[in-house]
Amino acid sequence: MLAILGGIFVLHIAAIILLLVATIDNAWWVTDTMSTDIWGRWMKMGGVWNFTDLPTGSHYPQDYLQAVQATSVLACIFSFIALFVFIIQLFTLPKGQKFIISGALQLLACLFIMIAASIYTDRFHINETDGSYGHSFILAWIAFGLTFFSAIIYIVLRKK
Repeated sequence: MLAILGGIFVLHIAAIILLLVATIDNAWWVTDTMSTDIWGRWMKMGGVWNFTDLPTGSHYPQDYLQAVQATSVLACIFSFIALFVFIIQLFTLPKGQKFIISGALQLLACLFIMIAASIYTDRFHINETDGSYGHSFILAWIAFGLTFFSAIIYIVLRKK
């Protein structure tokens, strides 16, 4: 049982790390001379990377961008809270009970990162042929899978 709990803890920590990297790192959309994240854009000018603001306009709608930013941050917060609740429940939950609260919080984190990545996929860089989705975008989708898997494990797991 201790090995299972350790594995669940490591899975949760891995999901948190992926969520943080996806939210913070600057590679949601990349080209040879540009790297864009949900907070800003890095442009390569004269061999030097310079930070610039994200563009405004119809091809980069600010309301959708704020939704992506907010849901990414909420995913990180809810995943942290779910980990702390899991640790608390580990010591206070009576035997035979399920980790429902931890699972529900992790399911919310899963939902938030899915919303962020889905909005970014649907609303940004739609008609751009130069460039591709970067590693932060891919990590957001991987984090979605890990948080979903850990949420299901929490909901099914009983304390013995």
